[in-house]
Amino acid sequence: MRDVAIGPAPQAAPRRRGLRLRLAERGIDGTLLLLLPGFGAVMLLFFVPFLYGLLLSFEPQKGGSPVANYVDFFTDPYLRDTIVTTFRVALPATVFDVVFAVLIAYRMRGRVRGKRTLTTILVLPVTLGTVFIADGLLTYLGPRGWLNRTLLALHLVDHEVQLIHNIWGVIFGLIISGFPFVFLLMLSYVSGIDPSLERAAATLGAGPWQRFRRVTLPLLAPGIGIAFCLAFVLDFSVFPSAILLGEPSRATRVISIAAYHAAFEQFDYSMASAIAMLMAACELVVIGLVLFWRGRLYRGAASAGKG
Repeated sequence: MRDVAIGPAPQAAPRRRGLRLRLAERGIDGTLLLLLPGFGAVMLLFFVPFLYGLLLSFEPQKGGSPVANYVDFFTDPYLRDTIVTTFRVALPATVFDVVFAVLIAYRMRGRVRGKRTLTTILVLPVTLGTVFIADGLLTYLGPRGWLNRTLLALHLVDHEVQLIHNIWGVIFGLIISGFPFVFLLMLSYVSGIDPSLERAAATLGAGPWQRFRRVTLPLLAPGIGIAFCLAFVLDFSVFPSAILLGEPSRATRVISIAAYHAAFEQFDYSMASAIAMLMAACELVVIGLVLFWRGRLYRGAASAGKG
């Protein structure tokens, strides 16, 4: 005789399916598990060092209060002024990159003759690197560079124009190295906006400026906010350009140079960690303000209006 199975064993498979459905309702599925390796790498390479640096900043090398490093930073004008200097360098370069990237990308959003060639020229500095850009600016803008020799030969100036080894040299270096990234971000975002929206506004009597201010700019706000934040973080952490093109001990002593000096010249890693935390705090404040502006200007979804 054949054995007959007795009992509710076949219910195991439906139970497993029910568990999957309940997890899927909470947004947990197999696709989400693919994020675990990336999340683990971010935790290992960013959050763990960040927390270690944060804790280290409250352990002053010379002892005393846990906040002694922060007190020393703000009571020392040579250290405190590095924040203002960094903002004086980073903000103009970031604003210039974003404004001109938006204007050029807006002009190139459609079919433009020579669009590929012009795009290639604008993003070419990505391949050069910071040091190579600095070397080119030293050759071109230096006291005996091509620009000064041309101006003197044409009798347009009486003496060399000082465009490097000051704050201007650093700003020029940041603009050249950072503009391609901002331009590519804005070009991809502008190209995704449905052009029928502007045509509809034109049929209602809106002029070019009104169409840009009331239709295109609000739709560009999410992209502008992201591009500004990324560019500002890169510019605020300037280091090579401030040394090669600026005056690192005085006019262009930015906060990253102060952190480097504390860590690798004074070997005070606690103070260097405190400076790095202040640097991160300044960046977060600016990012928060930019995201607040983006939220006030545009409240829709990031992909709305895209064709």
